[in-house]
Amino acid sequence: MMGAVRGTAAFSLAILVLLLASLPQAQGTAPATPLTLLSREGRRQVPTTVVSGQELIALDDVAALFQVTVREDTLAGGLTITYRGRTIIVSRDQPMASVSGRVVTLPSPAIRSGNRWFVPLEFLPRALAPIYDARIDLRRGSRLLVVGDLRVPRVTGRIDSPGPPTRATLEIAPAAPVSVATEAGRLIVRIDADALDAALPADGAGLIGQLRLGDQPSTVAVVLANGAGPARAVPATADGVTRVTIEVAGVAAPTDTTIAPPAAPPPAGAATPPVLTTSRAPLQTIVIDPGHGGDDVGARGGGGAVEKTVTLEVARRLRTLIEMRLGVRVILTRENDRAVSLDERAALANNSKADLFLSLHLNTSPVPEVAGAEVFHLRLDREGEDARRAAASEAVPLPVLGGAMRTIDVIRWDLAQARHVEASAVFAGILEEDLRAQVMMSGRPRQEAPLRVLTGVNMPAALIEMAYLTNAQQERLAQSDAYQGSLAQAIYNAVVAFRSYLEGRSAP
Repeated sequence: MMGAVRGTAAFSLAILVLLLASLPQAQGTAPATPLTLLSREGRRQVPTTVVSGQELIALDDVAALFQVTVREDTLAGGLTITYRGRTIIVSRDQPMASVSGRVVTLPSPAIRSGNRWFVPLEFLPRALAPIYDARIDLRRGSRLLVVGDLRVPRVTGRIDSPGPPTRATLEIAPAAPVSVATEAGRLIVRIDADALDAALPADGAGLIGQLRLGDQPSTVAVVLANGAGPARAVPATADGVTRVTIEVAGVAAPTDTTIAPPAAPPPAGAATPPVLTTSRAPLQTIVIDPGHGGDDVGARGGGGAVEKTVTLEVARRLRTLIEMRLGVRVILTRENDRAVSLDERAALANNSKADLFLSLHLNTSPVPEVAGAEVFHLRLDREGEDARRAAASEAVPLPVLGGAMRTIDVIRWDLAQARHVEASAVFAGILEEDLRAQVMMSGRPRQEAPLRVLTGVNMPAALIEMAYLTNAQQERLAQSDAYQGSLAQAIYNAVVAFRSYLEGRSAP
């Protein structure tokens, strides 16, 4: 009898061993790069294992990370995962799961190893995410698991040309606001995000030693190589992507400082050659005037947008474009949210000897359907027309060394614009044309008006009403990176065209 019992027990044990052996086992290896979970609580590494090329995560780790309950369900023939009354049933022999009654496919069935159950990593976005309270975004290529409403744009870097100058590009998707700071030996590109999903080249080239993540969160460092000169980075947004164009120039070769011997004096009686003077290049300094500021918020939109904030954002973008691409000095009448009077704005432009003045504003209308950008330049009344005709006669000639003469302009400050109305009209026309190519224009795209902010500036000047904040759609646009980028690009194009116009007018 005892022998029969021993034989039966041995047979049962053998059957149990065979059954356990038939279950898939998760005896794998750790992946080369660990999976990182990003959430509002911070970042942490998540243990996973790779079996036959399939990456798996233990359900007890899932329970700890996402506060779910896991139990084996022998009646259902699977595993039950519960979260706040919502249920997932994972099959133990089929690559699928039932999520609140809806079937989703998985790369493999659940796998048991010892007393632990493992599921494919895709279980998280495909099965858990539909019943979870927060977004779950698995980015396999980047080895990231993003949980919650975090802004984690994809940042791709490349070096386009070793040069010199060396050119590189950062692409940020989806688009995000960007600021650039210059430090010793590097540029710091700061991206408005919670974290970065970055793919940057391992090695530098030319005058860029390295493109890498910065020391601070959400920054990219452009490390400059030996021999690097001035470095610039220009952000621009289009089609939902922000592109940062980086250019690093080489150090300029030293100029020859050898002093040439004095020229022989002309023979007696020879005619004195004319004195040649080099004319001043057009558009050496541009003043951009972000309208309003401080307690003067300007126009308000129904959705909360205020004029003073949007005008400063566009002014900063435009300054970056002009400085980086044209090498022109750009001055803002205000760098932050502070009050600046109209007279102070004009005085800053005049004292800086600016060659162009541009004031940025946003419009309002009692009719909410009114929309579109508008360009204004100065219209003179009779007194202003008299001032324009008298401007030449009010120039005081003074003798200078060599017998030549120079003139000092003497004109009332409040009519300083009188002598520039024609050039201002040309600039306004160019602005209208380039803005039309980028943004919607109103039914009256270019207008003349006796605007106080333009009257006192002694240089060509124009004012742009960039959108109507009383139009709900335009209010949303005015606050978007894409629209602000389009405005800055259009104005930059107009500045380039106006510079060409001035060069042609001054050519002999």
